[in-house]
Amino acid sequence: MAIVQRFWTMLKSNLNHLIGRAEDPEKMLNQMLLDMQEQLINAKRQVAVAIADEKRLFKQYEDEKAKAQEWEQKAMLAINASKDDLAKAALERKADHDKMANGFQSQWQSQKQAVEQLKVALTGLNAKIEDAKRKKNLLIARARRAEAQKTITDTMSGMSQTNALDTIDRMEQKIDQMEAEAQATSEMAKEIETDHLAAQFEKLDVVGSDTALLALKQKMGMKIDAKSEASDDKSAELKKLEAELEAHATQKRS
Repeated sequence: MAIVQRFWTMLKSNLNHLIGRAEDPEKMLNQMLLDMQEQLINAKRQVAVAIADEKRLFKQYEDEKAKAQEWEQKAMLAINASKDDLAKAALERKADHDKMANGFQSQWQSQKQAVEQLKVALTGLNAKIEDAKRKKNLLIARARRAEAQKTITDTMSGMSQTNALDTIDRMEQKIDQMEAEAQATSEMAKEIETDHLAAQFEKLDVVGSDTALLALKQKMGMKIDAKSEASDDKSAELKKLEAELEAHATQKRS
């Protein structure tokens, strides 16, 4: 028997543990409120039935009371007509209706008290449901915050275990190296282009000197020889070079 008892205890504990893990706070609270709303609806129906019974008893009391008064009026008519036997019969009927009226009055008063108590209980139940709604929203918000915190913690723990942050740092260093290499390549290209332009400008200075010399000789009235004609060619070359430099500068500005 002890082994069986221990087995059942272990089974129940395991089941309770599984059920506890499977419970979703938000779903459980929503279901609880649905159940309470259903109870509130049933309570309202019961209160409505009780109020209807109260009204029915009050109407029966009023009817019996009116009938008693009616038979009393008939007894008075009989007395005025000197018919005492008829008056007694009318009074007996009045007494029956008075008795019925008293009975309905007692039931109506009891029912009225019961209805008042049911109304108070209904108001209390409705207040509890509204309070439960407010608490449900707070509890669900707390549960969601806890779940979000747990998710963040698990994510950070997983990132630490997989060295994700180290990978990010390594990739950052690699990208820095790539950017540095790209910048160095760009600077080298600029230097090469600058040297080329400088060479062209040096050539321009030489050609410019020859042209100035030729112009001075012409001004002095000296004869221009073949060498001077070569200088003319250089002047043409100078103009061509200037045009190329102008085109290159225009392209660079665009």
